[in-house]
Amino acid sequence: MDAVLERCAGLDVHQETIVACVLFGPLDQKPKKEVKTFSTTTVELLALADWLEQHQCTHVAMESTGVYWKPVWNILEGCSFNLILANAHRIKNTPGRKTDVKDAEWIAQLLRCSLVEGSFVPPVEIRDLRDLTRYRKKLIQDATQEKNRIHKILQDANIKITTYISDIFGVSGRNIIESLLNGEKITVDELKKMVKTHVKKKVPQLVDALNGRLRRHHRDMIRFSWNHLMYLEKAISDVENEINHCLSPYRQEIELLSSLPGVNDTAAPIILAEIGADMSVFPTDNHLSSWAGVSPGNNESAGKKKRSRATPGNKSLKAILCECAWGASKTKNTRLSSYYWRLVKRMGKKKALLALAHLILRIAFHVLRTKVPYKELGSDYLADKEKQKEEKLIKYLKSKGYQVTIAS
Repeated sequence: MDAVLERCAGLDVHQETIVACVLFGPLDQKPKKEVKTFSTTTVELLALADWLEQHQCTHVAMESTGVYWKPVWNILEGCSFNLILANAHRIKNTPGRKTDVKDAEWIAQLLRCSLVEGSFVPPVEIRDLRDLTRYRKKLIQDATQEKNRIHKILQDANIKITTYISDIFGVSGRNIIESLLNGEKITVDELKKMVKTHVKKKVPQLVDALNGRLRRHHRDMIRFSWNHLMYLEKAISDVENEINHCLSPYRQEIELLSSLPGVNDTAAPIILAEIGADMSVFPTDNHLSSWAGVSPGNNESAGKKKRSRATPGNKSLKAILCECAWGASKTKNTRLSSYYWRLVKRMGKKKALLALAHLILRIAFHVLRTKVPYKELGSDYLADKEKQKEEKLIKYLKSKGYQVTIAS
C-alpha cells in the first residue's frame, strides 16, 4: 500500500481509555511510530489534543464505538487537524493476536494510505436537533404505552366506553376518565355536560357502558398511568418547544422539505435533523440514499446478480421516510403516487414503499442543494416524457430525409 499522509494518527476508543498511535516520516520510507494511552476524562482528552498537535498530525481517525466516540469528537473537532470518524465494520482488523495498541496502529496505517472513509457527522446544531427529535419519538411511544395500559384496565373493569368513543383520550373521554378516577357517580345530566359534539347522541349507550365493576384497585392502576401520561404529554410539549427554537435558522429548509408530497411539518424537522442542511457532504443523491439504507442492495458474483437486502442504514431516517411514502402514496394526481402504484404491481406494497422512500430522499437532496421548492410534474409525467422522446426521434428521422408515418 502506497503512503499518502506524512503525519497521521489512529485512535482506539474505549469507555475508560484511548490508545493513540502516531505515524510520521517520509512517504518513501517506513514510518516512525509512537504510541501513548490516555484516559477519557476531559483533562486527558485535552492532553491528547495537545499531544497530537505537538506531532503536527494533519489527519486523525477513530472508530465509531457506541457512544464513546462522541466526547472524544467534541473535544478534538475544534483542533487544526482533519478529524475522521470511521465505520468499525469497514476497518476491522484481521482476527488473531489482537491488542488495543495493534488496533490503533492498524487504524493509523490505513489512514496513512488514505484507506479510511469518513462517516457523516453533522455540525453540533444539527446533532442537538437530532437528539431532540429522537427523544420526542421515544416520549410519544411511552405515552402510547400508557394509553394502552388504561385501555386494558378499563376492559378489565368492564367499562366499555371504547365501544362508543373512538378516541377516549379526546376531550369527552378525558372528562369521563377523570370522573371515574375521582370516584364520582356519573348521571345522565352530568354525562351530557362532559361529552362534546357528536358524542352527545351516544349518552344513553354511554350510561350503560359505564355500568361496570370498577374497584379501588382499578382506580389506583388507572391513576398511576394517568399521572405518568400527564407528565409525558408535558414533556412532549416542552421538547417540541425546544425543537421549534432549534429550527429558527432552518426555516427555509423546512419550507423546502414541506413542499414534497407526504412530508408534513412534523416529518420535515426529523429529515433535516438526520441529513443536515448542507448537501455538499454527499457527492450525489446515490451516496445519500446508500448512507440512509433505502437504496437497493448490490450482490454480484461471476456476472450474476444475487438476491440481497437493503442495508440497515439510518433507522430513524428510514422510518420517517417510509411514513412519508405512505402519505405520498395516498395523494391524488401526483408523480409520487403514480410511481408507487406502478411498482406495486410487480414487487408488492412493502418493496414499493421503500422504493418510494428512496425517491423522496433523492428529491429532498436536490431540493436542499438547489434551494428550489419541489414542482409537481403530475401523474402523467412518464407518459409525457415518452411522448417528448418519441417526437424528438421523429424530428431526427425527418431531418435525415425519411418520411415517418405513425400507425394509429
